Formats: sequence, structure tokens, C-alpha cells
Amino acid sequence: MILNDLTIQLLAKAGMIAPFEKSLVRRLEDGQPVLSYGPSSYGYDLRLSAKEFLIFRHVPGTVVDPKAFNSKNLESTPLQKDDSGCFFILPARSYGLGVAVEQLHLPTDVTAICVGKSTYARCGIIANVTPAEAGWKGHLTLEFSNSSAADCRIYANEGVVQMLFFRGETCGTSYKTRQGKYQNQRQRVTLPKV
Repeated sequence: MILNDLTIQLLAKAGMIAPFEKSLVRRLEDGQPVLSYGPSSYGYDLRLSAKEFLIFRHVPGTVVDPKAFNSKNLESTPLQKDDSGCFFILPARSYGLGVAVEQLHLPTDVTAICVGKSTYARCGIIANVTPAEAGWKGHLTLEFSNSSAADCRIYANEGVVQMLFFRGETCGTSYKTRQGKYQNQRQRVTLPKV
């Protein structure tokens, strides 16, 4: 069963999402418009952390290998700022990694999947975030593909993806009890592990 805003709020009070916004934020206190974050009818819009954004680059003679990942294939991109807010630039036809501001701590009967926000989708940005399994805890590493022919801004500290939470019967082995390799991710990009 997909969880609604009321249930998400109750679970957030018990520690499932931190920090947690009680209502959807569309404008800052100073009136500045933002890409919305916080609860929706059946989900929660996570924000992109300003701490780090990494972009894949071609390194001649190397192949990206998930079993032996070479961090030299990634380069940090600077956080920029103007009147619209803080942002990273994701170059045309490239792939980048960021991390969520919010930390999740999922109960053993809740699993979450992440989908892209329509505002970014209409700009050619595809969010490719893997599920957060029951019992998982940490800051999600967020993956973005810019499928357009133009560079695109990805705004920091604003909504970037939507989490959908599903409740089922409590699982026999949670992500925490099987000691999943991506448990307890910090608010930094976590690279592939085997």
C-alpha cells in the first residue's frame, strides 16, 4: 500500500525523515520561489544537498567498472549562486551524482522508491535513484542524467526527486539486518561498492 501524507508525517515524527518539512515549501520566507520540497499527497520531495555534486568525465584508456570503480572518472563541479538560488551545472548529455539533504530511516515494513520531479523532467533531466529498502538508513545518493543538448541547472537545497513510500508486511530480513553495503550513507556521494 502506498503511504499518504498523514501516515508519512506520523512516521517522520518517529524518525523516518529528518529534517522533515510539515507542509510543501514553494517559497522561502523572503518570498523567493523554489522547486518544491516536503510532503505531497502520497510522497515526499527530497532536496539536493549543496555539499557535493560529481560529474562523470571521460578519462582516455579507462572504462567505468562497477566492480572496480575508479573515482578519477568523476570530477567535482562547483556550487554556483545567483538571484535564482544555489545550483550546480549538469552539462548536456552527461551524468551526475549528488546526495539528499534529508536522512531516511525506514521501518522494516516500509520500502521507498524515488522518481523524478516533472519540472526537471521537462528540462530533459532523468532521475535514476534506486529503491531504499525496508530498514535502510542514510542520505540517498541521487543520480541524474541530462538527456538534453543543453547544460542544465540542478538547484541545491530545493526539491529534486520525489520519494514514494510503500508499506507491506514486515520483512524477514531487512536491509539493516543483512548489513547492506550502502547502509548509513553520510551526506556525501557514495560510490559503487561490491
